[in-house]
Amino acid sequence: MRAAVLGLVLAGMAAGQPRIGWIEVFGARRPVAERVRKALGVKDGDPLPKSKGEAEERIEALDGVVRAHMEAWCCEQGRAVLYVGVEERGGARFELRPAPRDEAASLPEEVMTAYADFADALARATAEGDLEEDLSRGHSLMRNIACRVAQQRLEALAELHEAAVLRAATEAEDPETRAVAAYFAGYAPDKAAAANRLQLALRDPEPAVRRNAARALKGIAYLALTRRESGLRVQPTWFVEMLNSIVLSDRLEAVQALAMYVERGDEGAAAQIRERALPALFEMARWRHLPHALPAYLLLGALGGVAPEELEKAWAAGERERVLARLEKQWRLSR
Repeated sequence: MRAAVLGLVLAGMAAGQPRIGWIEVFGARRPVAERVRKALGVKDGDPLPKSKGEAEERIEALDGVVRAHMEAWCCEQGRAVLYVGVEERGGARFELRPAPRDEAASLPEEVMTAYADFADALARATAEGDLEEDLSRGHSLMRNIACRVAQQRLEALAELHEAAVLRAATEAEDPETRAVAAYFAGYAPDKAAAANRLQLALRDPEPAVRRNAARALKGIAYLALTRRESGLRVQPTWFVEMLNSIVLSDRLEAVQALAMYVERGDEGAAAQIRERALPALFEMARWRHLPHALPAYLLLGALGGVAPEELEKAWAAGERERVLARLEKQWRLSR
């Protein structure tokens, strides 16, 4: 079984001041979302805000807003998609853990170097569109030769430094070290121990750590779902909670992972999604940047029992709203 690696490419917020294709505000109900758009001070077609921090502060000053996170994605027809995640007071919230403070938790230099080499290979593969991967061993092995060779080195080093890697993933004070360790943890021989650490890393305060932890844990979850005899079980709870995050990468990684659970008939995961994250999935499925909307649309369809052929036909015909409205009625969802 093979799947695609999701690569995030964020647009620069300053260089050249690229223009906005459109703005997506998520995590807030309509009245608050409209006030957020006004506070941004920009609209479709304008240059991106000069200061990300100042724009976020203006949004967080609004009544009813707890936190805001803004990021730009390149590109939609040559323009940036500006995503604005909002945590609304009293709304769904993705709880993060405090930042670790263990200065002694570190990684050997060869581990850091091997990860940097893999990141370089992955960047080239992303540019070439060669992102197919095999998760059957509980971690990613890509078809791209340069990436695969680099990942095989990760396998060997994760076995050699397993204890240090697992400790650093959740305890290292340095965020970059935690991010590298989180990805490496997926290659650790003891998948159960790695899964326990990665569940904690999913709630790290740094988005890069969470992103790498989600990718690593997805591989272990795939192994658990496809080889029940392994005795592994990766609880989907924190993947579900990530769908309520105000950070785009959290949501994108979570929906990819949860699709595996639903496709393989995990009723527990499906029930948790219905209980905790349907509004988040519906707003994602309505995003105008279609590559980001499609995974949520397909996941909602699978949860609602819609045949894949019907989902694909409606999507191709530009009729996704018809399907989404039907699913909302089915679940009596009001947001």
